[in-house]
Amino acid sequence: MKADFLCPECGGHLSVGGFVIFSATNSTGEHGLILLSPHLGDYSKIIHPSFKIQESSKVDYFCPICSAGLAAHDIHENIVHLVMIDEKFEKHDVYFSGVEGEFCTYKVSRQCFEKYGKTAENYMRYFMTRHI
Repeated sequence: MKADFLCPECGGHLSVGGFVIFSATNSTGEHGLILLSPHLGDYSKIIHPSFKIQESSKVDYFCPICSAGLAAHDIHENIVHLVMIDEKFEKHDVYFSGVEGEFCTYKVSRQCFEKYGKTAENYMRYFMTRHI
């Protein structure tokens, strides 16, 4: 089994066809779908050409099943939260930046804290000052 990603609100499976799928709203209020790589630290994505995302702009991510907002406001308004079940069936919280061009992802559980991406230091203080 590869890692699976779930909505933290409804528990719905967001992994489809080798991607993690979200509904999203860009900074101008347009709506679209975003397909992200399920590999932590791989920031490739697929979006429809008509759904424009400007560099350094915040994107609001939503569960495509229950429409819940996925922002982790308790950490930072720019951080998106998912639940990951890994190959060993262990549960982890995964956080990533919803700002276009900020490449940072965090895998958090009782067993580990891992960071990925060239801008991972941007939000480290929010993780290091609290027990998640």
